[in-house]
Amino acid sequence: GHKRSTRLITVCVHGHLCIMFCSKCGKSQQDGAAFCQSCGANLAESANSNGLPEESPSWDTPPSSPVVVIGGGKSTSAGADSHLSNTQSVIEGLKRIYKTKIKPLEEQYKFSQFSSPGFTDCDFDAKPMVLCIGQYSTGKTTFIKYLLERDFPGLRIGPEPTTDRFVAVMYGQNERVIPGNAVAVQADKPFTALTKFGMSFLNKFECAELPAPILESITFVDTPGVLSGNEQTKGRTYNFAKVIEWFAERADRILLLFDAHKLDVSDELKEAIMALKGHDDKIRCILNKADMINNQQLMRVYGALMWSLGKVVRTPEVLRVYIGSFWDQPYQNEENKALFEAEQNDLLADLRSLPRHSAVRKINELVKRARMAKVHALIIDHLRGEFGFFGKAKKQKQLLTNLGAEFRKIQLEHSLPMGDFPNLARFTEILERYDIHKFKKLDPRVLQQMDDVLSRDIPELLKQIPNVKESKNKNTGDAPENPFENAEQKEACASFGGNLKQQGWIITGALKSKYDNYFHRLCTHGNKISGEQARPMMMDSGLSVDILRKIWELGDIDCDGSVDAEEFAVCMYLVDQCREGVELPAALPFQLIPPSRRPGSMF
Repeated sequence: GHKRSTRLITVCVHGHLCIMFCSKCGKSQQDGAAFCQSCGANLAESANSNGLPEESPSWDTPPSSPVVVIGGGKSTSAGADSHLSNTQSVIEGLKRIYKTKIKPLEEQYKFSQFSSPGFTDCDFDAKPMVLCIGQYSTGKTTFIKYLLERDFPGLRIGPEPTTDRFVAVMYGQNERVIPGNAVAVQADKPFTALTKFGMSFLNKFECAELPAPILESITFVDTPGVLSGNEQTKGRTYNFAKVIEWFAERADRILLLFDAHKLDVSDELKEAIMALKGHDDKIRCILNKADMINNQQLMRVYGALMWSLGKVVRTPEVLRVYIGSFWDQPYQNEENKALFEAEQNDLLADLRSLPRHSAVRKINELVKRARMAKVHALIIDHLRGEFGFFGKAKKQKQLLTNLGAEFRKIQLEHSLPMGDFPNLARFTEILERYDIHKFKKLDPRVLQQMDDVLSRDIPELLKQIPNVKESKNKNTGDAPENPFENAEQKEACASFGGNLKQQGWIITGALKSKYDNYFHRLCTHGNKISGEQARPMMMDSGLSVDILRKIWELGDIDCDGSVDAEEFAVCMYLVDQCREGVELPAALPFQLIPPSRRPGSMF
């Protein structure tokens, strides 16, 4: 009957997890709590003025404080500083490339009139953005509240269409609501380009600021509930699909929410999904309120949802659908509780990764825009070259009528993929407003400059992005194979055999989630942690160094002196077992070997 928490995804500006846990029992704690609600340990005794734990204890002295803060505060490690410095350097490089090489071409051929408005500095500097879309009463606003673990200014939740506007939920020192017209003129926010949609839209847009920790790294955008009938949508005084398209281009993740009792895809929702074309890699679906149906009904509902999406989302790949009930109340039907918890962990892990991959996403968006701008310029230049001295009006009408054929000529002449060409009907509609012959002739040097951006400048920036660093191999001699082993105690890694019949992994569900929380606290970059990183937490257990050395030998399955999330889970499971008095095995039992590490595994 306890409320469920999402504290495991709270992140700081560096992409670290920032949650307080009790180091004695591992339970997450409420803000300001003085004592652990589970074991009664004193949480505040040794916390310093910044809310961070005291300096890590020495190798031989177990810590006296139960406080464990995941990723709080700014990192002072050289690796983290280097990572941030490289990322900022990439962002500055993107700004320079766009301003000096891409934007001049866009302005010369009025590309922003045919596509979305150009990028600003705030677009490059902006935090990752999560866009929530769905029909009314599917739980979009409740989902955001669930992640924030609190209400935000202007929040209204109800079974009727309560959210009638776009709401950007952002970090701020004070709680306040900023009207859309004021937000659109703030140079420090990435919404200045929304002025193109006019007053009618800005009156239905606002920004809610509040000091929630997760908002230091991610911005959420709540959207009006999509309406069902055509008569209802006539009340919109702005182009809903075009606004969705603008946000989709700048979003890092797009969440489509569906109610388990309301799977129909209305005309307006279909139009909104079609506006997401070209951003399929960002889309994730959420089947919400799934705890209100039983196991058999859930199977049928999931099948119906996939069938409905298949008619609208024209992609060969199957969209990822997360199933659960994303609010802070107990499950009404716990028949699928394990499934819901696993799905929740997957979704939160996906959101957790956004700050770390933000720079790559911005590069990807800039490359897409540069390719479209180049094709746009080639189209305009080709059409301009078809005009003679006389009969310009007649020639323009002829070109617009046969624009599809002209597209094919341009494609063959320049060996361009058709996927880079704009929508024919939309392009024709906008081009009718201009006298094509008045555009300037395309300078070959400008075209070469665009080719240099795609073939040289962008690849150079990609090299600056920190790669996922694998931990050092023990054979290099740079790091000890076992953090609990001295030079005289080195032994070969344990070999594994035993019964190879199919057995389930014993570390699953809530237990694996708990160990994953610990792992992500330590693993700020890459997908492995070294022995030096793991040692302080394992020493917190109070077990002897000899036992911890044996645990590390068993858990470090590939014997490389570092552990990934699965190996770390094995280590922590053995630690918990030893604390309960269970004797360590001589070799790792088969049911403790992660499925991906078992003989014959395809992974």
